[in-house]
Amino acid sequence: MKSKYLVIGALLFLFALLLVACSSPQPAPNEQETQAPVVTQEPCPTAAPCPECPECPQPVVEEVPYQEAWANSPHNDTEAEAFNHWNEDDPQEVPPSCAKCHSTPGYLDFLGEDGTAFGTVDSPAPIGTTIQCVACHNAVAANLSSVVFPSGVEVTGLGPSARCMECHQGRASTSDVLAAIDELGITDDDAPNSELGFTNIHYFAAAATLYGGEVHGGFEFEGRAYDGKFMHVEDFDTCAECHNQHTLEVRVESCAGCHEGVTSVEDLRDVRMAGSLEDYDGDGDIGEGIYYEIEGLQAMLLQAIQAYGSEVAGTPIAYNAASYPYFFIDTNDNGEVDGEEGSVPNAYNAWTGRLLKAAYNYQTSIKDPGQFAHNAKYIIELLYDSIDVLNEQLSEPVDLSAAQRIDAGHFAGTQEAFRHWDEEGEVPGSCSKCHSGDGLPFYLEQGVAIAQEPTNGLKCSTCHSDLSTFARYEVSEVTFPSGAVLGFDSNLDANLCISCHQGRESTVSVNAVIERAGAGPNEVSESLSFRNPHYFAAGATLFGSQAEGAYQYEGQEYDGRFIHVEAFDTCVECHNVHQLTVNADKCSACHGSEDVESFRNPAGDTTDYDGDGNTSEGLAGEVESMADSLYEAIRAYAESNPDTQPIAYNPASYPYYFIDANGNGEVDEGETDSYNTWTPELLRAAYNYQWVNKDPGAFAHNGMYIMQVLYDSINAIGGNTSGMTRPPVVAGE
Repeated sequence: MKSKYLVIGALLFLFALLLVACSSPQPAPNEQETQAPVVTQEPCPTAAPCPECPECPQPVVEEVPYQEAWANSPHNDTEAEAFNHWNEDDPQEVPPSCAKCHSTPGYLDFLGEDGTAFGTVDSPAPIGTTIQCVACHNAVAANLSSVVFPSGVEVTGLGPSARCMECHQGRASTSDVLAAIDELGITDDDAPNSELGFTNIHYFAAAATLYGGEVHGGFEFEGRAYDGKFMHVEDFDTCAECHNQHTLEVRVESCAGCHEGVTSVEDLRDVRMAGSLEDYDGDGDIGEGIYYEIEGLQAMLLQAIQAYGSEVAGTPIAYNAASYPYFFIDTNDNGEVDGEEGSVPNAYNAWTGRLLKAAYNYQTSIKDPGQFAHNAKYIIELLYDSIDVLNEQLSEPVDLSAAQRIDAGHFAGTQEAFRHWDEEGEVPGSCSKCHSGDGLPFYLEQGVAIAQEPTNGLKCSTCHSDLSTFARYEVSEVTFPSGAVLGFDSNLDANLCISCHQGRESTVSVNAVIERAGAGPNEVSESLSFRNPHYFAAGATLFGSQAEGAYQYEGQEYDGRFIHVEAFDTCVECHNVHQLTVNADKCSACHGSEDVESFRNPAGDTTDYDGDGNTSEGLAGEVESMADSLYEAIRAYAESNPDTQPIAYNPASYPYYFIDANGNGEVDEGETDSYNTWTPELLRAAYNYQWVNKDPGAFAHNGMYIMQVLYDSINAIGGNTSGMTRPPVVAGE
C-alpha cells in the first residue's frame, strides 16, 4: 500500500515539472534576444467642424384647412350610432355592406384607393373611424363625377357633389320593393305574407329625393308620372352649393336673397314659392310653407296605413321613427308604439304588397328631413299616390277630395307637356322654347331655340331675368306662326305669355300644305295629313284676324284683336300668372257674377248664334254648341264622300283623328289607325275644330272671332247653319 502512494507522489512531481517547463519560454537554437522597436505615435488629426443643421422643412400646411369645422360636424361625431353600431359585434368590424359610408377605410376601399377594384368594398373595415378628411380628399375622389343609384341608374356630370351622393342616396328603390315581393311569388297585392319584411330606404337619402323620378328612390306606382330632378336656381343647385361641405350646415345666409325673412334653418320650413300654389294636403291653407304640406300628407298616409293594417291585413300597425325596424304590431291598437311593442320580436309581420309599397314611401319621406327643400313635389307625389292606392281597399278612405297632386300648368312637372322627352333625355329645339325651364330665356337672349334638358315645368328664371328683384324679361313684340309681328304695347309682361301661347300653325301654313298637295277641295290626297295647331293658343285667338291662327276662309272677314275694358285687356290682367286661374273676382263689378262661362259680350246681347233657341246662355255655351255642330258636319262629310273613310276624334290621343271603323263617331279601343284620307276641305274644318278644343277659353279670348270661324267651317264642309247667326265683324284694332 505504501509503495502505491510513492508511485502516485512521483507521478505528481513529474507533472509539476512539465508544467514549469511549458510555462517558461526557451529560446530557439541560435536565436538572439532583441529589443522591441520603439513606435512613434503621430498626433490624431483634428476633425472638421460639423456643418450647421439645415432648417427643418415647413409642413405642407401649417394648419389643416377646415379642421375645426369638420371636427364638430356629424361626419366626425364619434358618439353617433352611425359610427358605433358594430362595437359590440363579434368580430368587431364594420361589414362590407355598411363600410363604404360608415368608415373612412370602407370609403377608400370603395374608391379603390387601397389598391382594390373601384366600386366595391372588398373587406370589412375596422371600427373606430368616422368620415375623415382623406375620405373625400384623395386622387380618386377628386375625379369622381358620376354615381350609380340603388335602382341601377347612373347619373353623370355631378362634379364634387358625387362624393356626397355616393352615400346620401339611400339603399333601396322601386325595384328593390318589387323584388322583395316577387321573390316570394306574391301575386295578390292584398294577401298578408309572414315572410315579407319591411324594405328600408335607409337614412338621409337626399340625393335620391333630389333626383326624384330619374333615379326612382321612392316607390313609384305603375302608370303614374313623377317629377325628375328638382331644378333650383343657378349657383344653388348642388349639395355643396346649398350645404357647407365641412360642417354640413345649410348656407342659410344665401337663401335670404330670394326667400325674404329667412334667417335660420327653421325659417326654411315657411318657404312657399309662387310655383307651388296648390293645397296639396287639402287643409285649406296655401300660405303655409311647403314643409307643412308634406307634414299634412304624412299624417294622412299614416292614417291610411293604420286603417289598412287593421281592416285589410288584419293586424294593427304602428310606427316609431327611432326604433328599428320602425313598423311594429300595435298590440293594444292605440296607434302608437308603446313599451315592449317597440322590440324586434314584435316587428310587423302581416305585410302585403300594397302595404309595403305605401310604408316604404312613408319611411322615405321621414328619413330625409330636408325633403321639402330637396324635392318637395316628388315627395308629395309619393305620399299622395300611396294614400290613393291604399284608399282603393278601405271602407272609409282617407279624404283626398281637397288635396292636390298636380300643380298649375306651368309647374305641372308630371304632365306630358314636360315628361314627353324623358326617354330621349333632351327637349328638341323645336319644342324647348315652351316645354323646358331654360328654353324661353335662351330664345329671348339668343334669338334661336336649341335642345334643352327636360325640367319639371317652368322655373322662376324662365320669366324672371333677375331673381333678386324678380324683374321680368322685356319682350316688345312677338312673331306668330303666320309671320305676323304683334304684341301688347301697354303691358310687356303679357308678351312673355304669348311667346308660347300662340299655337304652331296658322291659315298660312295650312294653305301652304294644301297648295303643295295640288288637290281639289274635295279630292283625297296622300300628301295631306292633319295639321295640329297645338295647345292653348290663346294669344292667337285674342289677336284674331291679325294673327290668322285659326283657319280663315278666303273671301270672309274676321274680327281682329278682342278689346276688353281697360285694366283687364291682357293675359296678366285677367289671369293669375302663377296659378293661371282667371281673376274672376274682378269680373263681377261689370258682369255681376264670377261665372265667366255665363258672360255675354256685350252684356244684354240676346243673339242666338248657335241656333239652339237659348238666348240667355253665355258665349261659352254658344261656342260649345257650334263646335258640336261642326264635329257632326265633319263626320257627315267623311261618310258621304266616296273616297274618304269614316272619321272620329279623340282630344286626348295624338294624332287626334282616327279611322272610325265601326262608324259610331267615337274612338273605341282598338281604333288606333290615324286618319289618312284627307281632302283640303276636311282638313280645314278639322283644323278649326281642334283649335277650339285646344283653346278652352276661346269664348272669352275672342268669342265673336271663334264663332265666325266655326260658322264658316260648318258651311264650307256642307253642314247646316240654318238658325245660326254669324257674328258681324265689328271688333278689332
